[in-house]
Amino acid sequence: MNKLNFLLFTCAIGLLCAGCHPAKSTQKTTKPKPNVLFIFADDQRADALGCSGNGYIRTPNIDALAQRGVRFTRNYVMGGHHGAICAPSRAMLMSGKSLFHVYDKLDGVQTMPMYFNQYGYETFGTGKWHNEASSFEASFQKGKNIYVGGMADHFNVPCQDLGPDGKLGEKTKKGFSTDLFADAAIDYINEYAQGGQESPFFCYVSFTAPHDPRSPREDYIGMYEQEELPLPGNFKKAHPFKFDNMNVRDETLAPWPRSPEIIRESLADYYALMSHLDKRVGDVIQTLKDKGLYENTIIIYTADNGLAVGSHGLLGKQNLYEHSTNVPLIVSGPGIPEKETSDAFLYLYDIFPTLANLCGLPVPEEIDGTDFTDVLMGKTKQVRSAIYTVYRNTVRAVRTVDWKLINYPQQQYTQLFNLSEDPLELHNLADQHPEKVEELTELLENWHETSDDTSDLHPTKVLPMEYDYTKLRQKPDNKQPPYVLEKYFKGVDTKDKVKADH
Repeated sequence: MNKLNFLLFTCAIGLLCAGCHPAKSTQKTTKPKPNVLFIFADDQRADALGCSGNGYIRTPNIDALAQRGVRFTRNYVMGGHHGAICAPSRAMLMSGKSLFHVYDKLDGVQTMPMYFNQYGYETFGTGKWHNEASSFEASFQKGKNIYVGGMADHFNVPCQDLGPDGKLGEKTKKGFSTDLFADAAIDYINEYAQGGQESPFFCYVSFTAPHDPRSPREDYIGMYEQEELPLPGNFKKAHPFKFDNMNVRDETLAPWPRSPEIIRESLADYYALMSHLDKRVGDVIQTLKDKGLYENTIIIYTADNGLAVGSHGLLGKQNLYEHSTNVPLIVSGPGIPEKETSDAFLYLYDIFPTLANLCGLPVPEEIDGTDFTDVLMGKTKQVRSAIYTVYRNTVRAVRTVDWKLINYPQQQYTQLFNLSEDPLELHNLADQHPEKVEELTELLENWHETSDDTSDLHPTKVLPMEYDYTKLRQKPDNKQPPYVLEKYFKGVDTKDKVKADH
């Protein structure tokens, strides 16, 4: 073979080889979509975390999530149209819609796990589902230890598993709620890791803690010495005026007037429930690490609504003070900044479009939530300039960065708080700042219209604000275990218990 033929031969071989094995610079690598671990607490105040500045509660695992990601200090539930706020709250979260566009019904509504499944995600759910059973069946491919309801005795939660036929099975009672739901998530992650992992997962873990009954697992009882816990800075013996049913179920968990001793007892048990939850959150996250899944998993931690626990003389969430509407939100995972805090105004229903964007999915249309990815990534500071919250037809509120107006239409009464100077909402400045009242009232009315709020802001009948709390009576619901009855319902006839679904 002469030199010319040899050169032609080697060039041909080179071209063939190049066609068979493209150079690395021309290869395309597809980055795998991140997994999603969504952790949802029940009735958790935003300040019931160590990372939020609470020096008394111990939540090291959730605090570690905040260190690894972004913590949002102004995340809100929009409110509810009845006392069981968690039902509409969860419907808004799952649908990406505001209250007056979904209320608490998810049947026939596209949910977040449905949407993720459309784009190749394997979906798993465990824990509380306070909407229709059929909507859980439509939303998840897999599920274990599912509680369809509002509240239950933590030691006797009636749970169901999602069968191969996509239907929820028989109800069984197996153990303490927090452990049931954490163990189900851990079992799922282990099972997923052993499989082919062809699809990313969407794992939804919805705890019933720290919702009452305030009955921690036995080994957590006494974890917090009640004498060492400070009262809320806005503690009152009773709410100073009537604005709704002051004897709604949540408010019957302690007698009137509220005493410092019983509020400290409530906080001690509330914090113990939270610390147990935190321990099990740590176990779930450790499982991700052990199985090599942690680095590619976005973790969301949030809650459905806040709680009073003695603030303003209240115990529940059926009001529009900050302690009841402001809820924690932490987002961490691949590509997300670490050790950051944001004061952007968010709603729970903003999470759906944001999580879709973070996972490389199209942002869903025909929802009300706003994608806050740019805030998360530090590219912008705010999503909206104000927040609008509601409770039944009896209370409406709007807040900006510094100011908050709460309107009670049926009493024709207004509260105005300067939150920059009075974050505990103690000093009503409505009489001192009529111009600010007028400004925020106009803003509230605009929100009322644009959100399709159905309430009447100007009723003709004015209801009284006075009430006699000495005439209110404690009556336990049928979910309270002996520990709670003995501790919080002393001297109360507990034979006839009312039904509860809060």
